[in-house]
Amino acid sequence: MTKKWARAALSHPAFTGVSRAHLGGLIEELAGPWQARRESALHRRRGGKRHRAAGAGRKHELVFTDRVLVALVHLRTQLPHAALAELYGVGRSTVTEAIGEIRPLLADRGFAVPDQPGLRLRTLADVFAYADAEGVTLRIDGTETQVRRPKAHHAGRCAFVSGKKKQNTMKTTTISDGRGRTLWSGADRPGRMHDQTAMRTEGIAEQFRLHPDVKAEVDEGYRGLANEFPEQVSAPPKKPKEDAPLGDRCAWREQRRRQSSARICVEHANAEHKQWRPLQRFLGRREHYPATHRAVAGITLHPRPLPPAPRGR
Repeated sequence: MTKKWARAALSHPAFTGVSRAHLGGLIEELAGPWQARRESALHRRRGGKRHRAAGAGRKHELVFTDRVLVALVHLRTQLPHAALAELYGVGRSTVTEAIGEIRPLLADRGFAVPDQPGLRLRTLADVFAYADAEGVTLRIDGTETQVRRPKAHHAGRCAFVSGKKKQNTMKTTTISDGRGRTLWSGADRPGRMHDQTAMRTEGIAEQFRLHPDVKAEVDEGYRGLANEFPEQVSAPPKKPKEDAPLGDRCAWREQRRRQSSARICVEHANAEHKQWRPLQRFLGRREHYPATHRAVAGITLHPRPLPPAPRGR
């Protein structure tokens, strides 16, 4: 198969996970940063300015468009590097190099806000500043992905064992708005760490103090934040005692149902990320997982319709 045919086949949305129009936009957006990083690396290698004109020297076996394609296909399907190399008729190391160049560029793009073209949210502080300015209620939830088990007798080996999944996992926190659009994804920590601890180490408590008008919907795992910021963070109501009146138990179920309906959109955002194979079970090196998750979360940004208002409101 020639490079031309490989490019035509792999550019299909079934392989890349995005439309061809979206793919074209990504290629155009990443071309400048990729060229800048390449020139910077060449400058460090030479130890000074160019000795020849721009464009001279060894040519890439994969042009920039094909580099973006193999990176997207690998992120979408987790197709082995050797298989992609066979399709393009190049060496496996060439594909590995291309993915290693494009993945951090995708991860560094940040998270776009569809209603405000050009606006990118890259840090937790950006998200809280945006929510404060726009009056957005945040939805926060953690998700886990199975990763490779560390070697025996490796320091920190038990840190990845999830008490919930009973597997070796990496944990990531996602923040979305009321329409299920990902505003931020990060706080990547080993699976043994609690969801709330992961976000506290990221500085979420300080952000709530800096932005007292920002509100958030969370699940039971963030009960401590809800207790610390009762006016800002809404968690599911506590379960009544077994000997509580029937009316109290029915009221608890209804309150829990409403709170769950208010925060279900962040579950939809996580489910959309999980359609990409590396986030179902990550087979690569664990140190590459944070960049992979951010890259996928930054690509899958599709606005969802607003949920219907509850009856009686």
